[in-house]
Amino acid sequence: MDFLISHEGVLRLGVFAALLAAFIMLETLLPRKARVMPRARRWLTNFAIVGVDTVLLRLIFPLAAAGTAVWANQAGFGLFNLVALPLWLTIVVTVIVLDALIYVQHIIFHRVPIFWAMHKVHHTDRDLDVTSALRFHPAEIIVSMLYKLACVALLGVPVAAVIIFEILLNGTAMFNHANLRLPLWLDKALRIVLVTPDMHRVHHSVIPKETNSNYGFCLPWWDRLFRTYRAQPEAGHEGMIVGLKPHQDERPANLLWSLALPFRRMK
Repeated sequence: MDFLISHEGVLRLGVFAALLAAFIMLETLLPRKARVMPRARRWLTNFAIVGVDTVLLRLIFPLAAAGTAVWANQAGFGLFNLVALPLWLTIVVTVIVLDALIYVQHIIFHRVPIFWAMHKVHHTDRDLDVTSALRFHPAEIIVSMLYKLACVALLGVPVAAVIIFEILLNGTAMFNHANLRLPLWLDKALRIVLVTPDMHRVHHSVIPKETNSNYGFCLPWWDRLFRTYRAQPEAGHEGMIVGLKPHQDERPANLLWSLALPFRRMK
């Protein structure tokens, strides 16, 4: 665990880069759905957005979630600092609990108008692929980090658990946003323990009842438990329309338009 903590930055960047490259290759070889927009334009915007997000997070939260975990452990603050559990069990419980809390956050971002104004930037992407997992408005990233920091502090989770969770969350988000065709038998088997691309794609449908389903990012259990699970899109994966109905045009591939979207009044 000391190696994990001392090499956090390199490990996170290495895993991110490796998975990004792997999913780009896989979805190019095994695409699930035909694209409706030029990939280069979308990618330029999506990568630019994550670049802005990264700079802002470094400036505003230089210690991020891992730093909050260090503080909580040193101060003896939080639930896990009051309960004696083996480290491996604490890590497992942390991953499960934080994933459930991210599920709750996702629902809030859909149902509370001020948060939806930020989150809809993610949903305006008219194609779904691995770069869609990077497309979150800077305002949403900041609010999400504040939420995560509060959760980490209140739980008092170990630093290693936070690092493992963030690597898992980033990796699974790229996986379930990928435009990847999995064999139906494999998709069905994976859905027992993991949100798959076909499961999450339903969430990006233009049909509101489908947009408001399948909120999970990593574990699929919460959608089933709280009855927000929808197995398949009404029109099928090839026939479904991705994005939001008011924005079925070229604008979502424009960086400045995407950054300004939360501040525009819907007509």
